[in-house]
Order: sequence, then C-alpha cells, then structure tokens
Amino acid sequence: MAKIIYTLTDEAPLLATYSFLPVIEAFAKTAGVEVETRDISLAGRIVAAFSDQLPEGQRESDALAELGALATTPEANIIKLPNISASVPQLIAAIAELQSQGIALPGYVDEPTTDAERDARARYDKVKGSAVNPVLREGNSDRRAPASVKNYARKHPHSMGAWSSDSKTRVVTMGHDDFRSNEQSVVLAADDVLTITHVATDGSETVLKAELPVLAGEVVDATFLNAAELDSFLAEQVAAAKADDVLFSVHLKATMMKVSDPIIFGHVVRAYFAGVYAAYGQDLLDAGLDGTNGLAAVLAGLDGLRNGAEIRAAFERALADGPRLAMVNSDKGITNLHVPSDVIVDASMPAMIRTSGHMWGPDGQEVDTLAVIPDSSYAGVYQAVIDDCKAHGAFDPTTIGSVPNVGLMAQKAEEYGSHDKTFEMGADGVVRVINRAGEVLMEHTVSAGDIWRACQTKDAPIQDWVKLAVSRARITGDPAVFWLDDARAHDRNIRAKVETYLADHETDGLDIRILSPIDAATLSVQRIRAGRNTISVTGNVLRDYNTDLFPILELGTSAKMLSVVPLMNGGGLFETGAGGSAPKHVQQLVAENYLRWDSLGEFLALAESLRHMARTTDNKRAEILADTLDAATEALLEENKSPARRVGQIDNRGSHFYLAMYWARELAEQRADNQLAAAFASVAEALSNGEDVISQELLAVQGAPADIGGYYRPDPTKTTAVMCPSSTFNAALQLLNGQ
Repeated sequence: MAKIIYTLTDEAPLLATYSFLPVIEAFAKTAGVEVETRDISLAGRIVAAFSDQLPEGQRESDALAELGALATTPEANIIKLPNISASVPQLIAAIAELQSQGIALPGYVDEPTTDAERDARARYDKVKGSAVNPVLREGNSDRRAPASVKNYARKHPHSMGAWSSDSKTRVVTMGHDDFRSNEQSVVLAADDVLTITHVATDGSETVLKAELPVLAGEVVDATFLNAAELDSFLAEQVAAAKADDVLFSVHLKATMMKVSDPIIFGHVVRAYFAGVYAAYGQDLLDAGLDGTNGLAAVLAGLDGLRNGAEIRAAFERALADGPRLAMVNSDKGITNLHVPSDVIVDASMPAMIRTSGHMWGPDGQEVDTLAVIPDSSYAGVYQAVIDDCKAHGAFDPTTIGSVPNVGLMAQKAEEYGSHDKTFEMGADGVVRVINRAGEVLMEHTVSAGDIWRACQTKDAPIQDWVKLAVSRARITGDPAVFWLDDARAHDRNIRAKVETYLADHETDGLDIRILSPIDAATLSVQRIRAGRNTISVTGNVLRDYNTDLFPILELGTSAKMLSVVPLMNGGGLFETGAGGSAPKHVQQLVAENYLRWDSLGEFLALAESLRHMARTTDNKRAEILADTLDAATEALLEENKSPARRVGQIDNRGSHFYLAMYWARELAEQRADNQLAAAFASVAEALSNGEDVISQELLAVQGAPADIGGYYRPDPTKTTAVMCPSSTFNAALQLLNGQ
C-alpha cells in the first residue's frame, strides 16, 4: 500500500493533527493510501537523543533520522507540519516537563564540567534550533499562494494599517564590520576535508572544527561580526530611539541562527541596560545573567543574588528612563527583549509593516519603531518595503500581486547550515580555514568576543535550484529574479554558478534577472502594487524571510501558502506553513477549550501530497482525492468556515468538520469513479444531515479549561478527547472504515 508520512510536531499544529488525522486516514484509505505518523516534536527528539540511556519503556526511535534517510529516496511522501525550533529557554522547559512525566533525562548544563555533562550538552545541542528542517529538506523550496487562497483574499481582504509619509519607522543596520562586509568565499576544485583553527596572539592554537568534509564545486564561506563595533552600533541606536521618541526593537532569529543570534541578543540586552551592567556587571555576569537568554531570564536570576532587589530596581529605573521598548505583550509587561524566541525577524518585521510601521508600546498603543537588525546582509530588504509604503501608502489586498519563492535550501545550504561552524572568540587572534594540503583558503583577524562563522552550499542543490526557477518561470510566465548581492563574496560565487547553469536550460522568451536583494525587493513591491507577480529566487535565509514577508502583505498570514519541496531524488516533502502563532493558540485552548489554529496549510499540503502520489504510483483515486480536496478547500473559504477568534464561534475542530463534509460531497458527486462516489454518498449524507448536531457538539465544549496533560508532550488520551469531542462526527467517519 502506498504511504504518506504525516509528522507529529508541536504546539497548535500537533493539537490540530489530533482532530484532522482521523479525517485524513479515513478518506485516504479509500484510495489505497496508508497514512503513518512519525514523532519529530521537540519532546520526541529529546527522548530519542537519550534513548540509549533510558529504561526500556521510555525509549523512542530516532524518527527524524529515519525521515532524513527516507527523504533521499524516490518513495518519500512526507507532510511536514511546523515544529519548534527550540531556543534554550524552550529546551529547558521541555526537559523539565519530560522529567515531571517521569522520563529519566539529565539536566541542561550551561557550562558542563564532567564527561557526563558534556555528553548531555552535546546531545541537547543537536536538538535545539533548526534541527528538523535541514534534515528533511533534501530538495529546494517552491512556495506560492494557491489560486483559491489568492482569490479569496482579494474578495475578503485582510486589514492593512495606513502609512504616513512622515513615519519615523526605519531599519538600522551596521553596514560594516558585520557578517556581510567581512565575508570571504571559495569554490572547492575537488573533494577535500577542511580544518578550522584559531591561533591566538600568544601563539596557542585551538582547533575549532577538526574535519569539515566538502565536495568538488561546493561553495564555502567564512565571515565574522566584530563585537566591539556591534556594541558601538547598539549604543548609538538606543540613544537614537530615545532622541526620536520611537520604540526600540531588535529583530533576530535566535531559533534558527542558534549560536550567533542568542549572543547578539545578549549584546542588545546589555546595550539597552548599559548603566545597569556598568554598575552591577560583575555580579550579573558571574551569575550567567548576560542577557543571552533574554531579559526574563536575567530578572528571574536576580532572586539568587544577595543584592538582587537592588539590581532589580536598577533595571526598572533603566526601563523608565530609556527609550520605550516595543512589546510582545504590553498587558503582561513582556518586552521585545524578554525572550529571544518571542521576536523572530521574518514574522515580526512583516507584521510591523502591515500595521502602519508600528509596534505595540508599553502603554498598549501603536507607535513608530526603530527596527534594529544588526547584520546588513538582508536588512535592506525590509527598508526597501518601508520606503515604498512611505511613498505610496499601504498595499491593497484586493489588487496586490504575488511574490512566490524558489528557495535554495537543499542539503543545509547557506547560513542556516552554519550552526556547527559558528564560534564566539575567546581571545584575539586569527581564524583560518585550511585544506588537507595545509593551504590557507580563508582567514580573518579577530578579537575576543567576535562571532565567527562558516557555511556551505553544495553544487548539486544549486543546479537543482536553477532548474526549479526556470521551470516555475516557464509554467507561470512570470519574471524570475535571483536575489544576489555582488557586494557579498558568497553571492558572487553563487551568481557565477547561476549564470553557468542557466545556459543548460532553454530560457528563450523567459524573463530571468539577477538583482541585488534591495533592488529585487524594490522591483517586487512595485510590481505587486500593479497587480503583477514576480518569482523571488533566493538563498536559504531570504527564502524564510520572503515567504513570510510577502504572504503576510498579500494574504494576512504566511500559513496559507502552498509549500512544496520537490526532493532531489524524486520524492516529495509537503510543508504546511509557519508556526509562529502556535504558542498563543495552545494557551487559549488550555484556558477556554478553543483552538484558533487554521489548518488551511495542511489542506493544501495534503492535496499536493496526494497529487504527487497519483503521478508517481499511477493512483487515479489519489488524483480524485486531491482534486476534490482542492474544491472542498475553496468551498470552506467561500463559506467562511475557517476558525474564528473567540469562544462561541467555529474553531479548528469545526473547520475540520466542514472540510470533511465538503470533501465528502465533492467525492460523492464526482463522476470519474462511480464506486468511489458510492462509498462517499453515505458519509456525505451523514455529515450533511448531522451538521447542526455536530456543530452544537463542537461548540458545547468551549468556554471551560481543557486538560491535555502537557505542553511539549500532551497526553494522547486526554488530547484525543479534547480534539475529537463530537461523537456524531466520529461515527460518520467510521462509515468509511466499515464500522
């Protein structure tokens, strides 16, 4: 039997799976398609990492490694939901929850001193940050807004805040002494094994990475961010925000750039509270309260200091006297600096642009904002969009065009694959990248505290990326623009490869361009204002940024994008959107048994997964399921059966019911397979006749707290009861199982 692998992940997407998976299993079975699950949640990955040390009944297989191997085969058909890219605070919280559930895990130690602590820390380090996506993404990304979603957004536009030409909102970035400006890059002529070393000024040598295997044609980069210049830059921006009376905000991605960005976040915290650290820095640093894990962790740690109350008062004075901070939750006093994973640049910047260039201030009011993005590699993209909004006003969702994306991400391409090659310098010296013959390929003179990193981009993914871009340009007729910065050494090498590989394809009549990210962003926003589409062909980080930025402007959310990863060996990976809002949805469910999460991304991904199966296995029924699911999804949108916002209205579970009803109706009415139509006739009738009862059963459970038995590892029995509360709906699905 053909198989679809459906991933079990985290937070709201996991809860939604408990409700939607029974629908998928029942419908897919009619086409001879088996649906299997694999647990790649943060909790599951933690347990798998220590299974060799756990008692027999607590062990779990490494589902992520299994799926990584599957992704390299032609048989792969994987639906991947959003997962937690764990920051250190999230990782620690998940460990504590698992320990409370009786899992015999060791603690997370910041500075391990024993072999056991070092071993545990190494295992946990493999789990945190973007540990999932690089393993599964054995192909490049094709993300776009499906026609049904785009049409619905134009008919039912989301809100857009008005822009003023005299808005003080702006992006500030270093522009020198940062990752972009210090970058060096080489293309390997042959397979090799590189070594990264640090030679201190006193002559002592430290091997930072002993073996870095590389392939012929691979692009390898090295760069660093100067910590002293970062501190000077941040001090200037704190003063500028105060002088201009705008909110101070920082926009990083500590969950994905899990080594560099937490360090940078700590610099930001110390810069904003410079006076506090000048007076109490030794006490704070000795206690490990350097801001790397955010202001919340610093404040929590003050209780353990003899002068903690005095220092807390100093922090409170600094907040009162400094520039106003942008807020994550003004009602609860949670600032932009509280938790590194609370403010993720690819979600926070588009939300700000959509809201008149405003973020929320401490008083709960919208205010112009100084957006601090220290590294200048991609900061200019957001400024280009802001400049356009200042000049022309807010975008109009009823007429706006689209910016689909073809993203280079296969085999851990580019910066998101740099975690194991990113280091904070412990001493002044020189960092060198050396090949097996002893030749120095790249070197940088660095100072203590600087952040140095290397990253890799293999040649085969680049060839596949160019092929995919040409294919999408040919299919759509839209311009395809490669976003490459000639001022960056890496991008110059990538551009040379792009120009070489474009010659391998028939491009006559296609509009294919290569522009800097700023110029490409400017062109793209000009075209979407005119209602035209432009394919952005980008590297890995810009793929992430653009597939939030433009969908949030076009559709109001990035969760409604179709995300297909044509795997390089013939399989398919189907992603279901972003999970940035997932934590808030879980909190709402636990408080009032209402799940606002929208599973539209899952509906779109499932249809493409079934369509892929139809093509690769000649399964005609799978194609019928895919086509009718698309029709059901369009009906769901038109009938406004997506989750609403408040108790007493339709939520995620109700949305799943209506999708199932519309899907069963479409299948019962289709004429391509009469036997299949007959099989769904009774289900469609049961769901249609039971609509009022099912709706009431789903609404009746709302309003009271819900017990799911855990945040990072919910209890399956309790969660099933919460997410499948309609006995009438459950019974109708059983008709497809012959029960």
